[in-house]
Amino acid sequence: MADNEGRNLRDHSGVFLPPPLLYALVFIGGVLLQRVWPVQILPLSVGQAAGITCIVSGVTLAVWSIRTFWRAGTSVVPVRPSTAVVTGGPFRFTRNPMYVALALLYLGITFWLNMLWPLLLFPVLLFLVRTYVIAREERYLERKFGEEYLQYKSRVRRWL
Repeated sequence: MADNEGRNLRDHSGVFLPPPLLYALVFIGGVLLQRVWPVQILPLSVGQAAGITCIVSGVTLAVWSIRTFWRAGTSVVPVRPSTAVVTGGPFRFTRNPMYVALALLYLGITFWLNMLWPLLLFPVLLFLVRTYVIAREERYLERKFGEEYLQYKSRVRRWL
């Protein structure tokens, strides 16, 4: 399907819920559970140290990933067309460094605020990201880039 200017309207992964919003919604669910049944998980100093470490690592990885995408001339927005298979920078180590970065931020805030429920919801979040976001993106990239993406996929792990 094309629009009036000839652009392919289906040239995207089909992920319409922005992944950061998915992370935020699950986190908010955990915060609401924490308000009802408050459970702390770590001594304050340990939680803060772990939180800071995860947050700094997540922000660093996110910035590195986004800059790598920009240098490759492709968009980080899932409803825009991908124009390249990005294999440099953090994409040498994981096919999804932006989702790893969001996971680190999620965990960092969870540890910093010393909350059990977001931590218990973390595996659910990873399942949702894997099935709703990553699976769609992988199918799209295989369809669009074929063998180039399949070779990259065979060399680099999905997460870490």
